[in-house]
Amino acid sequence: MKFVSIWCAAPVLFAALAGSAAAQPVTVRIDATRPGSPISRLVFGGFMEPATTQVWAEMLADRKFFYEVNSKPEPAAPAGGFGRRGPRRRWLPVGGDQFVVMDSKSPYVGEWSPLIQVEAGTPRGISQPGIALRAGRAYVGRVVLSGSPGIKVDVSLIWGPNPEDRQTVSLAKLTGGYAKYPLKFTAKADATQGRFEITGSGGGSFHIGAASLMPADNISGFKAASVRLLKEQGIEIARWPGGNFVSAYDWRDGLGDADKRPPRRELAWNGMETNDMGLDDFMTFCRLLMAEPYIAVNTGLGDDHSAAEEVEYVNGPATSPMGKLRVANGHATPYGVKIWGIGNEMYGPWQWGHMDVTQYPDKHNLFVKAMRKVDPTIKVIASSATPEELSWTYIENRQLGTFPEREAVNDKVPFAFGTKYDWTGALLAHSAEYIDYLGEHFYGYPHLAIDGPGQQFVEANDSTADRVRRMPNKVQMKFEAWEEYLKRMPSLKGKDIRFAFDEWAPRNRPVSASSTAPASSLMLNPMTNALVYHEFFRHSDMVALGVATGGMGTLALDPFGEAIGLRMEGLVMKVLHDRFAGALPVAVSGDSPQRTIKGTVWVDLPERPSGSSTYPLDVVAALSADRRKLAISVVNPTETTQECDLNLAGVRTGGSVKLWQLTAPPGSAPAPSVPGRGGFSGPPATMAESSLAEAPRKLTLAPASITVYEFELSQ
Repeated sequence: MKFVSIWCAAPVLFAALAGSAAAQPVTVRIDATRPGSPISRLVFGGFMEPATTQVWAEMLADRKFFYEVNSKPEPAAPAGGFGRRGPRRRWLPVGGDQFVVMDSKSPYVGEWSPLIQVEAGTPRGISQPGIALRAGRAYVGRVVLSGSPGIKVDVSLIWGPNPEDRQTVSLAKLTGGYAKYPLKFTAKADATQGRFEITGSGGGSFHIGAASLMPADNISGFKAASVRLLKEQGIEIARWPGGNFVSAYDWRDGLGDADKRPPRRELAWNGMETNDMGLDDFMTFCRLLMAEPYIAVNTGLGDDHSAAEEVEYVNGPATSPMGKLRVANGHATPYGVKIWGIGNEMYGPWQWGHMDVTQYPDKHNLFVKAMRKVDPTIKVIASSATPEELSWTYIENRQLGTFPEREAVNDKVPFAFGTKYDWTGALLAHSAEYIDYLGEHFYGYPHLAIDGPGQQFVEANDSTADRVRRMPNKVQMKFEAWEEYLKRMPSLKGKDIRFAFDEWAPRNRPVSASSTAPASSLMLNPMTNALVYHEFFRHSDMVALGVATGGMGTLALDPFGEAIGLRMEGLVMKVLHDRFAGALPVAVSGDSPQRTIKGTVWVDLPERPSGSSTYPLDVVAALSADRRKLAISVVNPTETTQECDLNLAGVRTGGSVKLWQLTAPPGSAPAPSVPGRGGFSGPPATMAESSLAEAPRKLTLAPASITVYEFELSQ
């Protein structure tokens, strides 16, 4: 197999070709007599990490006091890499550090609980600032306390500097044992820096075991607006609880009374996990969204026995040992979860519990055997990685410091099939009987390409039309890798092994610490995502599911952190989900093959470009399951208006045509992928909807746009 770095192709030639394509309509032929396998509804998925995610409605940080309460300066957060957070919200003493003791002798949960020493006339306790509040909005919560007789504890919600800018619940009958006290507040003014305060007065001391504050309209602990919008977006499958997080996660920590679930150090991302959103809560979330649950088990620091018990807790009868525990936690009926991930990215040395590729397939097999013994009907996803993915990943870690605390790998890329970097090949060779789906991850930098001779990322300095192809090209490489595996292992041809693309997303980082990532249009990532979905649709026979890493992070937030709509990426998922989920893809052809872009073959470039032969456009089409409608999705990644001549075969159009279009004015800046500290992510995106009186034979596509047409068909 040859490896080539495509780097010196003349930009002027590409520009000329693009210009000629814009000067005349592109021919698009759609043949509805050649349908493919139905597009799995599960390609429209979202990824959740860590266990307790941003859809959870809890407003207090560290509500069970994992961290010591004091006023000492915060230590600096680790530099570099993904997942490193800024300054965390924390509890601060009220009345002096010396009056707050972290008591490990009588903790309510975890290693310690705050013990507050009080005196008559001087309120002492703890306070947490930085809470966003809305005028007129109701909040509910609770506090777990124990204390000396005669102490009065005031719990206050504060929205301003004046004495009247607060509401207080007074608790005067504490006992020597911990007890829960309900709270209810209504804020009288907006605040982005509100406070939650617990203080006591009198004589003696009191313990604070836990505290909680949520909007009163939360749904079983989840943000009501987020649930509504994610359901509207079309999330069909939710992956939980990770991600790297899962490799050091004990699922048992998330069971039972939420206030008694221990907070734990979170090893993967150098943080803390409250365990508020546990397994039963995740199942509630999936029920609210009407989404398929996908549970990943811990094959890092975990063991096969624990994984089997997790399956039994979720799917076992009420009479089984773990089923009895589920019933005791209020869930009599088995959940019947079918999709299970066997670990996460176990090929990476950054992963807790990572082991050599010569050993891991045996561990994978042990887990699957134990889990299938409990429930033979489950579908399992292997933690796999093709050589090109590891080639790209190790360049990223070496150059960009994705996981700076991990050892760099300096072997030259591209890595070859059959080597220690061919994780997927090793699993297929030794574990094919224990694999239903290959769990492949892929990330990419649209503005960067791999320079093969230099063994590094470089600025591609190319057009948006080229940049949007880097992620779909990575999908194409997965199918080219599968072709290679079929050649090397002919026995695979009789097995129904498909792909589960359970992490994917475009990224945007500078090529070095001394540079900055180039500015991009609002449509770069949305068009990239649309083209990834196009590849999933084209290969519907091989794609079982897809889980976008940012699939749950597509909500537009107001300055108070409230979800108020969908960002552009969310609308991309929605418009494609609503037209293509469960549909039958049909053949699309043209006379203009996609161009080869900059990069290195078998690292960030496939041997054959992704996309339809309709350059510079990308087109997919599908019949609805009842064959009464034809949907066509067209991405125009160029900066000019494009036209295409539409030729339909095998269908008769009748009646009006609906169309939906996503685009943005030239020069529009993208909303931040991670909202600022205030929470504001920019206003919601909008999607233009219109209709045509009759089916067009020529389509006009706006610059940098995604357009979806829906044709009514005559029977």
